[in-house]
Amino acid sequence: MPGRFGRVLTAMATPFSPDGNLDVDGAQRLARHLLDTGTETLVVAGTTGESPTLTADEKARLWAAVVEVAGGDRVMAGTSTYSTAESVELTHLAEKAGAGSLLLVTPYYNKPPQSGLVAHFSAIAGSTGLPCMLYNIPGRTACTIEVPTMVRLFEQLDNVVAVKDAVGDMAAASRLQRETGGQLEQYSGDDKNLLPLLAVGGVGVVSVAAHLVGPALQELVRAFDAGDTATALDLHLRHLELFEGLFATASPILLKACMNLLGLPAGPLRPPLVDATPDQVEFARGLLSGVGLEPRD
Repeated sequence: MPGRFGRVLTAMATPFSPDGNLDVDGAQRLARHLLDTGTETLVVAGTTGESPTLTADEKARLWAAVVEVAGGDRVMAGTSTYSTAESVELTHLAEKAGAGSLLLVTPYYNKPPQSGLVAHFSAIAGSTGLPCMLYNIPGRTACTIEVPTMVRLFEQLDNVVAVKDAVGDMAAASRLQRETGGQLEQYSGDDKNLLPLLAVGGVGVVSVAAHLVGPALQELVRAFDAGDTATALDLHLRHLELFEGLFATASPILLKACMNLLGLPAGPLRPPLVDATPDQVEFARGLLSGVGLEPRD
């Protein structure tokens, strides 16, 4: 069954102008490109969108600009930070901008206990009627949302409807599928784990690679749904080098290098991230060639 947000969501990069300012026009052009190449929902101002470097005003402008292009139902706003109060404020800004759903990442750096996670997510979800996707990514946050905690949030909050799984523990994903009867929809937070997660009940992916190979990801999902696991596996293996290679250094450095090579709206990164080195640009060029994409000279 297709997930409520579709099967392929893209964690959209945030384009910046050469001087580092927010490129709103570029964001709209990128949004149109993604919607035309297999993306069903745009996740705006998430980690791939360099959200820690965006001001609240920039996030609000970015959400409103993408909503103008995509419509609110196809825009998921990243509003969670390490501060619960700030997250609630950003949630209200996202609602005002017209976003149709929310991505709520685990608070990072301060490492709250599970009871703190319940309090954090309950405060945000309780402040809005928008559907919420939890984002479980301990590699960046140093804190895992444990399966019983996700089950509790799902049972207590009607608008907690999905989770972006960047843990990659298929046994834990299986337990969550069993405990919620598949009603808490699971999206892979890593392109490389899309196929394994589909096999244990997942519904799709919040993708980075979809900036570049969205149609292939849609084809993979369709093949899996049709029972053609051989084709799905072939697509997975053919794109595995890209899936992994985009994270050979801190993301989205190599993603933006690839996008700039293809002429997509991207621009530079904001400190503390830095632009790709010449060697990394050549590596990115090789990733693109490996999936049949020809960089511009």
